[in-house]
Amino acid sequence: MRHKPSKTRKDNSPEIIVITGASAGIGRATVRAFAKPGIKMALIARDEDGLTAARLEVERAGGQAIIFPIDVSDSEAMEASTQLIEEQLGPIDLWINNAMVSVFSPVKEMKPDEFRRVTEVTYLGYVYGTLAALKRMLPRDRGTIIQVSSALAHRSIPLQSAYCAAKHAIKGFTESLLCELWHDKSNIQVSMVTMPAVNTPQFDWVKSRLPNHPQPVPPIYEPEVAASAIYWAAKHHPRELLVGFPTIKAVWGGKLIPGLLDHYLGDMGYQAQQTDQPVSPDRPDNLWYPLPGDHGAHGDFDARSRGFSLTLWLQMNKPVLLLALAGVTTVFLARRIRHKPLRGT
Repeated sequence: MRHKPSKTRKDNSPEIIVITGASAGIGRATVRAFAKPGIKMALIARDEDGLTAARLEVERAGGQAIIFPIDVSDSEAMEASTQLIEEQLGPIDLWINNAMVSVFSPVKEMKPDEFRRVTEVTYLGYVYGTLAALKRMLPRDRGTIIQVSSALAHRSIPLQSAYCAAKHAIKGFTESLLCELWHDKSNIQVSMVTMPAVNTPQFDWVKSRLPNHPQPVPPIYEPEVAASAIYWAAKHHPRELLVGFPTIKAVWGGKLIPGLLDHYLGDMGYQAQQTDQPVSPDRPDNLWYPLPGDHGAHGDFDARSRGFSLTLWLQMNKPVLLLALAGVTTVFLARRIRHKPLRGT
């Protein structure tokens, strides 16, 4: 959404980046994707152990990182931290909203405070991060905001009502913001990167009332696939990037056959979100407080996860593919014309 000459850096690469939910999962993989010599990163999450480990990874890659072990649902803490980020690192180029919590539970067993908590972190955390970023980016008329979204923002599934609702809310909020930036002729770039099921540690710590261990709905992708999509979006600014064919199916299925999907997911969605391994209902979870330790980027499902998405690769390489197609078409037509027999009159 560019209305006048861009004020991005010469190589279109962000130099000062903020990532929320940076201690584990997609956020942690994204830290690794951007880490390089000279990069400056501010990492936000509740888990200080994971943040410290992520900071060390950035430093080993030759970059600089500062950490903020805060809760994104605290708007005052987010604003104060953003002020410190700009004082210590400089003007923020790229803000990535990624922090989340969830509850696996039928709606009838959910508690009001659980809905409130998921909403405050998974939706309002994005709002507070976006507001903090816009406050600095708008006067400069430069910067990029990425909302890490989910296929569940387009098509809800059973047992994750609070999370699905929060992701729908992020989509609605972001679309309103896009309209306003267009109206204001702003150069601020905003993208949604919409994810499929990803192999992250959240399934080990999510609050759950399921009898068996929670799992992402197959097919499952490694967090590096998600991180590569975020990295690409930060440079190319799509309105929305759909990651993986399952995401594309979810989006279009929700548009074309929503009622049929209600029935299908009602029949299959419970089993698809849990393994055959029983889990204690009293296991520790991170809904209210982070669990100690460095949990990294990957969950327990590496053996079943995909490290590559053909549909994502095709989207990221569309200009090259179109150019190649044009070349092949030109050669084909030239040969047809060259060998076409001349007809007399």
